[in-house]
Amino acid sequence: MDAPLGSISVETFLKDYWQKKPLLIRQAIPDFSPPVTADELAGLACEPDVESRLIRFDANEDHWSLEQGPFPESRFAELPDSQWTLLVQAVDHWIPEAADLVERFRFIPSWRVDDLMISYAAPGGGVGPHYDNYDVFLLQASGTRRWELGGVCTEDSPRRPDAPVMILPEWKPDQSYDLEPGDMLYLPPQIAHNGYAVGDDCMTYSIGFRAPAHNEILRSFSDFVGEKLGREIRYADPDLSLQTNPGQIGQDALNRVQAILASYLKDEAQIARWFGRYMTEPKYPELEEVQEPPSIEELQQWLAQDIPLRRNEGARFAYLDKAGEASLFANGERYPLTCETLPLAEALCLRNDYTPAQLPNLNRDALDLLCRLIGAGALYPVLD
Repeated sequence: MDAPLGSISVETFLKDYWQKKPLLIRQAIPDFSPPVTADELAGLACEPDVESRLIRFDANEDHWSLEQGPFPESRFAELPDSQWTLLVQAVDHWIPEAADLVERFRFIPSWRVDDLMISYAAPGGGVGPHYDNYDVFLLQASGTRRWELGGVCTEDSPRRPDAPVMILPEWKPDQSYDLEPGDMLYLPPQIAHNGYAVGDDCMTYSIGFRAPAHNEILRSFSDFVGEKLGREIRYADPDLSLQTNPGQIGQDALNRVQAILASYLKDEAQIARWFGRYMTEPKYPELEEVQEPPSIEELQQWLAQDIPLRRNEGARFAYLDKAGEASLFANGERYPLTCETLPLAEALCLRNDYTPAQLPNLNRDALDLLCRLIGAGALYPVLD
């Protein structure tokens, strides 16, 4: 599918806009037909495994409140005619057609994609002025939403004390745009923005991207390394010399510790194995279902019947081919590759559904890999 960037090429977008400045694209997807209706969105918000929120914000009354789902069906009948919005996270994890929409944004590396959030707002409804720490494409699906943009914010910017998210207490926009169905607004991280419905039936699709914080990266990598080390590998100082004051931490001690840390940071293969696992971890690991993998013979029967395979909605795939070591990463697990199975991994990372003809080099090792991915819940055969 073509990237939804209008007349702007992907190269121009990445060079001039990605993580740099906002971009409004009129009719990014002309004649856009939303894969999820407002009623279906409300139905998802009633499901216990689906992350959903209901926000009521009235700037005139200076009132902000948040309710966490799941919601009973009766809750929606109790809502007022205006000043509220329903947010449903990770809709692409539940609706195959929504996952297909996210495929149009794969001009950004797949391991950066987070999820598709959908919001439905009554007239005047919105979250309130805020900022995010990640890139987002805001695609208008139905109705009209007015987006107001401000300056750059940081964690030191003032925020409402009664809101668990980064809602700004004061708001003076620099510019505003009314988005109609098919229009899209790209926002880089930390740009203050405020969106609210103008009229009825306002539904916005937000395609967000993962941007792990440095403290998360350091904790995750140190845990990954630490779990592999025994307790016998310890700090050593056989070159110890006499100090004037025994309480002083000398430069030689700091150099030894720095050398310990640097030894792990120089191990590129270890960093690659950790990073592939880390960036493909599922958004909701508690919902992952592991099952008995099919036999190679059963898989061959499916393929002979031209039954397609599909990436499980919400599954994250990435591969790495570096320094003679190739790996496929799926939902936080690593699958070592050979030169014969590498083409299959590359194909699996290109799209989210696969006919048998699109799966290369289906030797026994490749078939075994597919079976393990199906057993791990990363792939499934489309049997219906």
